[in-house]
Formats: sequence, structure tokens, C-alpha cells
Amino acid sequence: MGPHPAVAAIRLAVRRVLHDLLTEHHRAPAAVPHASPHEPPSSRPRSSRDVPPSPPLVLVACSGGADSMALASALAFEAPKLGIRAGGVTVDHGLQTGSDLRAAEVVQRLRELGLDPVDSVAVTVGRAGGPEAAARDARYSALDTAAERHGATAVLLGHTRDDQAETVLLGLARGSGIRSLSGMAAVSGAGGRYRRPFLELDRQTARKACMVQSLPVWDDPHNADPAYTRSRLRHEGLPALEKALGKGVVEALARTAQLSRDDADALDSWAGQAEPTVRDAAGFLECAKLYALPPAVRRRILRRAAIAAGAPAGSLFARHIEEVDRLITGWRGQGAINLPGKVVARRQGGRLVIRQG
Repeated sequence: MGPHPAVAAIRLAVRRVLHDLLTEHHRAPAAVPHASPHEPPSSRPRSSRDVPPSPPLVLVACSGGADSMALASALAFEAPKLGIRAGGVTVDHGLQTGSDLRAAEVVQRLRELGLDPVDSVAVTVGRAGGPEAAARDARYSALDTAAERHGATAVLLGHTRDDQAETVLLGLARGSGIRSLSGMAAVSGAGGRYRRPFLELDRQTARKACMVQSLPVWDDPHNADPAYTRSRLRHEGLPALEKALGKGVVEALARTAQLSRDDADALDSWAGQAEPTVRDAAGFLECAKLYALPPAVRRRILRRAAIAAGAPAGSLFARHIEEVDRLITGWRGQGAINLPGKVVARRQGGRLVIRQG
């Protein structure tokens, strides 16, 4: 008799991601240059690329909640069968009394699953962008540091289809455009470090997998605190939508995310190809050429230019880009536009100049 369907589902999702990582890790090495075909193999100098790569290390980011515990259990089960080393990391945000004890418990549970190495990383959460954004920034910074310290190939994250639906709705509420509606990518981060195996699984599947495996889970009280926007959306917004529109809202929103991501990727590619054609010999953006582009492409070029000049991507919103766009489409001699990061955009002699103030 096979595993419970919920357990089988989480294991299959993780197995697929691990296979992808192995494929990337074991790409065929380049041939050794200048080797004579008449030399016996034993006499040829060995290149470091001839040596089989060591087994990759994959970490799971685990808070102790149902989603990440289910992910940790699936990684612990699947990784050894594929010759992959599996470890874990938990981040102590220090936002609740006893958070250090909770992190120690998570470390113990991960070790009991057979994961090694296992780290607990304490962070200080700032205030930039609000409490949720600040906590997220601190968490990813800690995960990046842990991955680099251990030489991990990837870090698995336990975001589910429900999380994806919530992210799409939050993007819709902000009015941030199609990229915001595309939600979370299955692969993201520098070099594709972050992988999200559960984006096609619902939250209940992960919780059921923990229950049938007798895995203890911790429900973060912040996830039920109405002071947080995502919590209100989870417990009030989505249930209200399902009551009004019927079941299937979460699945439809997750599908919207994928369709939006495909469109956004295509537009990003178009913008990347168009950008060199709208710059003059000195590298400045030419307003007349920008004006001729479709708005979706033009605004992507403007956003890239603002970020390149030093504007923080997380603080650069659609309203900022719209103001800069008016320097091109609604030019009436208006003054410079101030952007986050002390970046200033102004029109000068038919050129758009975006740089630090």
C-alpha cells in the first residue's frame, strides 16, 4: 500500500524540483582542450571539469508551520534517493516572546527528519515598507547568507497555491500592473536559488500530509492577526470572494498568476531588446523614440532606468513610473520628478535624464 495521497502529492512535487536541480548540476562538462586523440586517456592531464561534481546541497526554509514542515519531510524522503544532500534553515524574526525557543524546536524537528546541516538564524526586522515587507526582506537576506555559507545549490520555500492567490489579490489591490499579478515565480533569486515546489498544491494538502505523518506543526499567531493585510485577506477576503463567486476562486487566481507571468516575461523581453534602440550615442534616453513605443514596453524601460540609477525596486511603484512617463507623453515644461532612493528624472533637450539627485 502506497503513501497517503497528500503525502504522495508533496513528495512528487519535491521530486520534480530535485530532478530539475540535478539536471542543472550535472550538465555535461566541456571537453579538455588540446588533448591529442592518439594519447591514451590515462596519460592526458585531468581537468577539474573531468571530476564528477560533488552531491548538491538543498536547504529547506522552515518556520515550523504546516507548509514548510510538509516540505521538509518530503525533502528528507526524496533527497537521499537521488544522491542529494538535504539540510534546513529556520529564521528567528524575534517578533514574539519565546521566538528563540520556537526556532530551537524547529531545528530539533528538522534534525529528527535526518536533515543536515540545520541552522537557526536570528535577524533584526526593520521598518522599511511596513512590518510584513520588513520581515520578508530580513528573512530572505538570512536565507541568502545561509545558502552562501553552506554552498547550497537551492533553497526550497513552502508557498502554496493559496499563498499565490493571496499574492495576486494583493497585487491587484495595489494596482501595480501585470508583473504584480504574476505572483510568485516557481524559480527566483540569484541564479535560480529559490524554488517553490508547492505552488500547484493547496494549503490543506500540506496540512493533511503533516497530520498523517504525525508531524507537529506550529501555527504562527501572526497568520491570524487582523492587523496584517495578508491575514485579513486570508481569513476574510478570500472566503467572502468564494461565498460570492463560488468555489474555484483560489485556482482561478493561481492560473491568472501564471498567465500574467507569461505575458510579463514577454513584455520584459521586448523592453530589453528595445532599450538600446531608444538611447543616443551618449546613452541618454530619447523621448521621441520612447514615445513611439507601446506604453507597456516604454514603462518597463523607464523602470529599468530608474532602478539602474539607484531607485530601490521594492519602493518604486506604478505611480512613480506614470509620473516619469508624463515627461514623455504629456510634456508641458514640468519640473523634475523625485523618485525613491534620491533619484531624479527630468527632461532636457529631448532627452530623459534619470540619475541620483
